[in-house]
Amino acid sequence: MTSFAFLSQSGFLKVPAAGADTPFAVAGIAWDGSVTNRPGARFGPRAIREASHMLCDALHPHFDVSPIGSLGDAGDLPLPNTSLEGMRAAMQPRAARLLRAHHMCWLGGDHSITLGLLRAYREHLERPLAVIHFDAHCDTWPTHFGEPSGHGTWVYEAMQEGLVVDACFTQIGIRSSASREEREFVADRGGQVFPARALRGLESPAQLAGIVGAIRQRLAACGNPPVYLSLDIDCLDPAFAPGTGTPEPGGLTTNQVLTVLEELADLPFVGMDCVEVSPPYDHAELTSQAAAAFVWTYLCGRIASRRSMA
Repeated sequence: MTSFAFLSQSGFLKVPAAGADTPFAVAGIAWDGSVTNRPGARFGPRAIREASHMLCDALHPHFDVSPIGSLGDAGDLPLPNTSLEGMRAAMQPRAARLLRAHHMCWLGGDHSITLGLLRAYREHLERPLAVIHFDAHCDTWPTHFGEPSGHGTWVYEAMQEGLVVDACFTQIGIRSSASREEREFVADRGGQVFPARALRGLESPAQLAGIVGAIRQRLAACGNPPVYLSLDIDCLDPAFAPGTGTPEPGGLTTNQVLTVLEELADLPFVGMDCVEVSPPYDHAELTSQAAAAFVWTYLCGRIASRRSMA
């Protein structure tokens, strides 16, 4: 369970190692070989775990549940740091074994990890997934600075490979510079995009009801396929998340992200990742604290949703 990027003896929320009968689990993917600006996301899993230790002794204030007792930590996946292709080749079978046994939350790592995870989920579920994607960047570039793949190409590649339901791909918080082709790629293929500008001044459940409702309607129209959540921490404004590789001013608040996660908690989620936390650039653990709270909220939402259906 111990690795280069997981030196603590305590897992996420201080839970023990994931066992065969643990319904939920977290695992780290300590890779940042595809960043285009500031490195350090390989240290994200450890920082998120350490930040989560402040959340370990209480119930969630909205869902009134705790994942403790239902959650285990599978540690960091043992992966090579030599090449993206080598990392993905090693990651996918290991991820597949875990997601067959548990409802997984993946701690990144840069955003290039998501493509391999979607491949594993697509193979396991034998159908494409809906995706809710929080990010400052559209990640729809067809190449990665002259290379065929990277942390800014995974959406383009996932759609080209048929891993996702294009019409049920939702992006939230997009605001970085991009050409028209990349910026509108998801919308042009039938998905929906809520740029950061569309969320300015909207934080409460009532204020965000239009966006939440639009996501629900789109999923219902497609038969409510399984949903995967990919949360790039740079969806937040740098004031809330300075510790990330490619910060973009004008982003979301932690309140906005938490509200959307809470309001969509009953969707048929099958897993999530939280990526691009780069501790060397963090201040006062703001970024890792936000990431830990997002993963914790997601887990509590899943548990509360299961209990309501029991």
